[in-house]
Amino acid sequence: MECGADEFEPDHYLTHEYTEFEAYFGQPVILCDFCVADFASYDPAYFGFSKGRKISSSDWTFVRRIKDIQLAPQPYCPTCSHLLSFMTFVEGCRQGNERGDS
Repeated sequence: MECGADEFEPDHYLTHEYTEFEAYFGQPVILCDFCVADFASYDPAYFGFSKGRKISSSDWTFVRRIKDIQLAPQPYCPTCSHLLSFMTFVEGCRQGNERGDS
């Protein structure tokens, strides 16, 4: 969901393992192993969390491994290359933080 629109992904995505999690505010997120490991490098404010908050996939609940992954065309942001599904996840985090959900 995060890097699926990067130009190198059509030749690269099969080198990774993919996992679905239930993440912040009960939202589903599917990421490759690299994006999971790199997630903590995000500025928490990007997701609407307070400055200084630590974010990590360790906060999430494992749902399942994705075995037969295939890239499917999906709208994406040409600036950041995030897929619409990831941008929807980000927006859900921001809204959850605005409401003060846990």
